[in-house]
Amino acid sequence: MLSSTDRILLTHVGSLPRNETLSNLLIAQEAGETIDTAALAREVGAATADIVSKQVKSGVDIGNDGEQSRVAFQTYVPRCMCGFGGKSQRPPATDQLEFPSYVKQNAARFPHTARLVDAPAALSEVRYINSKPIQDDAARLKSLGGDFKECFMTAPSPGIVATTMINQHYATHEAYLMALAEALSHEYRAIHDADLILQIDSPDLAMERHRFFGKLTEAEFIVQLELHVAAINKALNGIPPDRIRLHVCWGNSDAPHTHDIAMSKILPSLYKAKVGALSIEFANPRHQHEYEALRANPLPKDMILIPGVLDTTTNFVEHPEVVARRLAEAVSVVGDRERVIASTDCGFGTFAGREFVAEDVVWAKLAAAADGARIASNRLWGR
Repeated sequence: MLSSTDRILLTHVGSLPRNETLSNLLIAQEAGETIDTAALAREVGAATADIVSKQVKSGVDIGNDGEQSRVAFQTYVPRCMCGFGGKSQRPPATDQLEFPSYVKQNAARFPHTARLVDAPAALSEVRYINSKPIQDDAARLKSLGGDFKECFMTAPSPGIVATTMINQHYATHEAYLMALAEALSHEYRAIHDADLILQIDSPDLAMERHRFFGKLTEAEFIVQLELHVAAINKALNGIPPDRIRLHVCWGNSDAPHTHDIAMSKILPSLYKAKVGALSIEFANPRHQHEYEALRANPLPKDMILIPGVLDTTTNFVEHPEVVARRLAEAVSVVGDRERVIASTDCGFGTFAGREFVAEDVVWAKLAAAADGARIASNRLWGR
């Protein structure tokens, strides 16, 4: 994958806002309603072209399709896998239990959205059966993304699917996790074979500490985290690490986040993933101080850091100087300006119908990040 050889490059985490027509079609399809599939295909094509153009105009160097064809970043997998049905019963996050008024307020903000806590469950053996959707997505991006310096495509980790699309079939969590690793390996390979950078979205490696694994001790959670990393590595077998980036976060919401596990606790385990870049949050108010964790646990020499310099849950447009300072701090702890790429904390459209940031503000934020990256580059390269 590209590195910042002569300036700080700009990317983002993956999902971008969908227009209302597309969101409604995807949500209706997920709910099992009869929709006009030809109309959906046309809408996906037009929306992807629009979202690619807006990324380029905003100054994004390493871009993607904005996940326009997907109802959500991980629960889209029934389009390519069998074994899912019914409803999951996903446990609430610890801060949801502690702050019920936030939960009530949030529900009122997003009355029409993709399934969040009741996604389909694993009712039988999960298997990969349909590669056409991902092949279509890849072909569409390659045809539209020629103005990017590099294109990437996202896919969920086995762990985030396992913790949101709950197991109701396998004897153990590990058995389900490894079955998902086998199934998702086909999705990963299709992205790699299309000559796209593969991004694994794995918020489970941080977020699930206070959700799916909320009843475990910290030490017990680290054991599960390493099992989830092992599942990722199994699914990535044969794909060169320098073609893979791993995204980790504590959950893309403006929730209190008072029970987030510290970055210092998980970094040693994250470094065991066979990937070439780590994308992780640094802009939200609960984790802006976490650069110190990287000083104590230095980034491996063969890994790029993709720090979040934009908060994806607030409509504040970060000042370019703020972005530049965040990038300078990232370079300082990594010790190499060429191994830092500017990014967002998370996606701007992780679930259809649940966007915290208004669409026109998204492009202003990305443009501010591009300006901030230019300021940082001028200082770092002495221009």
